[in-house]
Amino acid sequence: MGQKVNPKSLRIGIIRNWDSNWFANKHQYRTLLYRDIEIREYIKKYFQEGFISKVEILRDANKTNLVIHTSRPGVIIGRQGEGIEKFQEALGKKFHGQKFEVTIKEIKNPDLDAYIVAENIGKQISRRVSYRRAVKTAIQRAMENGAKGIKIIVKGRLNGVEIARSETVTEGKIPLHTFRADIDYAYYPAQTTYGVIGVKIWIFKGEIFNKITEMVSEETKSGTSR
Repeated sequence: MGQKVNPKSLRIGIIRNWDSNWFANKHQYRTLLYRDIEIREYIKKYFQEGFISKVEILRDANKTNLVIHTSRPGVIIGRQGEGIEKFQEALGKKFHGQKFEVTIKEIKNPDLDAYIVAENIGKQISRRVSYRRAVKTAIQRAMENGAKGIKIIVKGRLNGVEIARSETVTEGKIPLHTFRADIDYAYYPAQTTYGVIGVKIWIFKGEIFNKITEMVSEETKSGTSR
């Protein structure tokens, strides 16, 4: 039986970069790795309506830089920056002895971001919206905004049936074996009164060329500046 690898991790070093960028010795590595997981979970819980796609973590000797990618920057920043200031204070109290610098990046096209789309479908299912309607709308909007292909799998007790089942809807193409194919993937668990319904999404945005050369040149520049 074939197993599918995460298409995002498969393309790291080819057309994607790491979401965490830091160096550590073997004694610190485990601690910092768990700390990254805790930071990401804390941010998602703190901004539950923020529609946060990913959090980049960049560490140096003095501070930790967080880059939050969201489709709703106003929810996170707040009025006149009050929201982000309160968040930095809460972050400092939660993780003692660390200095944080937070940057917000707006996702220009949330209909092509796999996690945002998955979270949107999941929250609609939690509100008892028909999963077929939510999936159909998501596919239509993604294709209208330039997606080359999209695949959505919804699995669980759909519509409250006794036996769990899965339903797959695909439009366009999803070339999982093409490394230069820019494929975004996400999973979101929707909490319902019948249990958890899993939503998996693959979005193919097109092919990327010369990305390795660009990544190497960027790393060379950053190394030279240091």
